[in-house]
Amino acid sequence: MTQWERLRQLPAVYRQQLHELYDRDALPMDVRHYLSVWIEKQEWQRAARDHDLAMVLFQVLLENLDIQHSRFIQEESFLLQHNIRRYKQNFQRYLNDPCALASTILWFLEKEKEILQSADLAEQVRILCVEQEAMETSSQQDLERKMAGLRNEVQCMEHTMLCLEEQQDEFDFKYQTHKMEAAVDEAVKKEQVKVFQLLVNKLNECRKSTLSDLNKLLDKAEDLIEILVKQELVDWQRRQQKAYIGAPDNVCLDQLENWFTCVAVSVFQVREFLGKLDELVGKVSYANDPVKAQKPALEKRADTLLKDLLKSSFVVETQPSMPQGKGPLVLRTNVQFSVKTRLLVKFPELNHSMKVNVSMDREAPQIKGYRRFNVLGTTTKALNMAESQSGGMVADFRHLTLKEQKSGAGGKGVSDISLSVTEELHIIYFDTVFEQKGLSVKLQASSLPVVIISNSSQQQSAWASVLWFNMLCQNTKDVMFFANSPAAPWPVFGEMLSWQFLSATKRGLNDTQLEMIAHKLFGKGQDYNTCKVAWSKFSKENTPDTFWVWFDGILVMVKTYLEDLWRDGHIMGFLSKGKEKFLLKKKQRGTFLLRFSESVIGGITFSWVDTTITGEPDIKTVQPFTKVDLSQIPFHEIIRNFQILEAENIPENPLVYLYPNTPKDEAFGKYYSDKSGDDSPFIKYIKTKLMFVSKENTLEARSPMPSDMAQGEGLEPMNGLCGEAAEQNENPQCQEIYQPDPMLSDSVATPEEDLLMYLNNPNIFVDSEILPEGSGLPDFSFQGFNCLSPQSCGSIFQ
Repeated sequence: MTQWERLRQLPAVYRQQLHELYDRDALPMDVRHYLSVWIEKQEWQRAARDHDLAMVLFQVLLENLDIQHSRFIQEESFLLQHNIRRYKQNFQRYLNDPCALASTILWFLEKEKEILQSADLAEQVRILCVEQEAMETSSQQDLERKMAGLRNEVQCMEHTMLCLEEQQDEFDFKYQTHKMEAAVDEAVKKEQVKVFQLLVNKLNECRKSTLSDLNKLLDKAEDLIEILVKQELVDWQRRQQKAYIGAPDNVCLDQLENWFTCVAVSVFQVREFLGKLDELVGKVSYANDPVKAQKPALEKRADTLLKDLLKSSFVVETQPSMPQGKGPLVLRTNVQFSVKTRLLVKFPELNHSMKVNVSMDREAPQIKGYRRFNVLGTTTKALNMAESQSGGMVADFRHLTLKEQKSGAGGKGVSDISLSVTEELHIIYFDTVFEQKGLSVKLQASSLPVVIISNSSQQQSAWASVLWFNMLCQNTKDVMFFANSPAAPWPVFGEMLSWQFLSATKRGLNDTQLEMIAHKLFGKGQDYNTCKVAWSKFSKENTPDTFWVWFDGILVMVKTYLEDLWRDGHIMGFLSKGKEKFLLKKKQRGTFLLRFSESVIGGITFSWVDTTITGEPDIKTVQPFTKVDLSQIPFHEIIRNFQILEAENIPENPLVYLYPNTPKDEAFGKYYSDKSGDDSPFIKYIKTKLMFVSKENTLEARSPMPSDMAQGEGLEPMNGLCGEAAEQNENPQCQEIYQPDPMLSDSVATPEEDLLMYLNNPNIFVDSEILPEGSGLPDFSFQGFNCLSPQSCGSIFQ
């Protein structure tokens, strides 16, 4: 099933996101729909960098549009003919820059994947929560019972008010009739007075009872407001913080909206009941009337409860985010961002009547260098139900930008505290006024703190700040958090790291992987649950080798190139070299595993079990592959076609079983391209990048540049293809031969026949231009060939 077909089958809430995505002219939905299969088969990522490929795809796109146009002519689809012709004309603007078109289409495809991932994640959460939703927590059950009780009390009060009104009408009718008849007999008069006194007493008791019931109803409303404002809303805000840094928490507001609206409607009805009492008192009143004595206090209490509820009911449902940012809450000056507010008290009659205004940093700290910004764009919108997928009252701001103020007190603060750009936290405010049935309340909502950057190179550091703040701080208005940032306990920190993989790839980190990361941070032999990670160790601006730079490099690589392999559990990933050796040394020859490099940022490597001449296990490792390699060849194809030359110059793939004992093709077969062996489109590249061979089935070399082991990644050197193992080679005569790579350089390419001839008889290529004069190679040494420039020994790719 194509990606487009999957998108069309999503629930309505996600299809609406798709409609919003294609509410642009850059890539019309019609083109995406009719050319969906072709679009998804093209290498847009490579085309975005390769002008020639981009031009070919651009021309094919236009040809496909012509084909669609001809088809619509035959089908007599006049409107579609017109649209396709117009789209083709619009695409002509990319004639001089086809790479821009490739980048645009790639961006749309990535956004589509994000929608699919959101839908998949929501489905996973739904499945995980089925049991919980079926049984519900005791607190939710209790809250639902209280809500039902409040609604029932209001309905009973409606009946009570009707009975009170009927009772008063009966008294009023009898009293007015008595006045008109004007009885003369004193005994009759006294008897009638007694009757009316009994009626007044009964009416008085009913009024007292009604007032008491109204007071009890407000008690129940107050209890519910306390729960909603101080528990449920606070819990939702915390869940929202965690969700924005990757946690699979449910942040849907529909249930909260139902509860808030239920209580607000009930308290408004109490105000109406009090108004009805006032109306009844206007018709019939008497000395010591309890309504006159108690009604003002009840009205004041009802208004206070409503104001408390309403002020908490205005929230930011979708936090500020840029369409192409690294994550939410990181904004860039002069780049559009969107944000959505929501009123949890839903009164349909207020649709489009409440205006929301956006402002920035009203209470900005007076510290040295703290920047101020103006919000530009459409800064006023009305709360409405049309922009909400669930029918809530929302104001969706989609076209806001920030511009730094050129003047102000930014450098004249009273405090000498200095924060870096990515440690500065800013808050966006939203104001509106609720006016309903004589009640007017000013409402304000505020965003979670955002980090504002001016250059895309700051995104990684800015996202680290967002992660750190929302992981540790529940005071969402603490813009001075980084002036004295606390350390993160390992259990909290490890959970946050797992969320990053879970949200990006739908597979988090297991306990073993987290333990390896803890070992990297704190060393061996500690109780990690008591350890803490300092902010400066996690990420500090202008420090290139922080933990976050290393971890994020891996995360980006996995998300971009290895998502399927990671999600299916084929990558062990976070594993120390000592643990790797321990796991492999007891396995059969050809067993391999995949792990991330500890020293090369965004690097992945594999190690496998070989045997020495004496039959002892020998662990070999290749130098880590990075995005440079993975952008050329998919990692599963590297594993599939990887070869070394053993005795008799026979090529052999040493990777046979994925740890612990899964046959390689069984593990990776579903990812393979249709072609295999020499027909593979990648095999030639792999062959020309192979560097070292040995006829004695022993692979050693000395690395001219640091590698994982050279930088202390592991505790013990290993015999292998990479420089990590090279430390064991003490033969000073070992030499390396480098020639230009015919696949990637401008030099004349060495024919494949020459390459194979070289493998069979390396001496015929040794001359003064290749080897230094006087140097020699022992019988067991390695012969290298076809490299761009000196690299770590054992490299299969640059």
